Amino acid sequence: MSPQLPPPKSPRPVFDTIYAFPPNRDTQGGTAYLIVDNSPLQTQGNLLIDAPPWTQATQEFLAARGGVRWWLITHRGGLGQAARIQKALTCQLVIQEQEAYLLPDTATTTFHWSFDFNAYSQALWTPGHSPGSACLYHRDYGGVLFTGRHLLPNPQGEIQPLRLAKTFHWPRQLAQVRALQQRFRESELAYICPAANLGFLRGQLTLDRAFERLQQIDLVGSQPQALAGE
Repeated sequence: MSPQLPPPKSPRPVFDTIYAFPPNRDTQGGTAYLIVDNSPLQTQGNLLIDAPPWTQATQEFLAARGGVRWWLITHRGGLGQAARIQKALTCQLVIQEQEAYLLPDTATTTFHWSFDFNAYSQALWTPGHSPGSACLYHRDYGGVLFTGRHLLPNPQGEIQPLRLAKTFHWPRQLAQVRALQQRFRESELAYICPAANLGFLRGQLTLDRAFERLQQIDLVGSQPQALAGE
């Protein structure tokens, strides 16, 4: 048996302007992402998605890329050390309104249905996994959907809604998957970046053929599934 490689300590590039952070023990091994502003005058600001491991390496990485203007929390399990991180970054923390109460002493910007960060990135309320679960749609690279824990890879590496021990409302989650299936055209959605279970992708950081994979999710035949540690 070959020895297992240690997990990476530095963020890895998913695309030229998107990075995936190492798994964060504070969010049950969740994966956070950074979208770097590549506009000519960098007026949009960098966008952080969920909580990265708050290490010296993370802090130096973010500082080297101009810090963070926006920070989206996609679900309550993605908070990590949110209050501490927000204080250090002095960024604008965006969270769906039903979960803002989890950060009583932290300044937040809340939304109901959606929130536009700029012309390229929009948060979408997709309740079910948690009351305020959200996804983020980013228009670059043919369209990238950051699914939080709303959609996750299963052991076969296919994207699915997974009914976990902490799932808030399973029928509502399935209804939101259907809404995503109806929302996008094939030309608008090329990749999916989930917030957990990346080990099932066997070294990949994203799933391609995102529109096709999304349409293939069988909501009628979806059965409850559980993963250890959830």
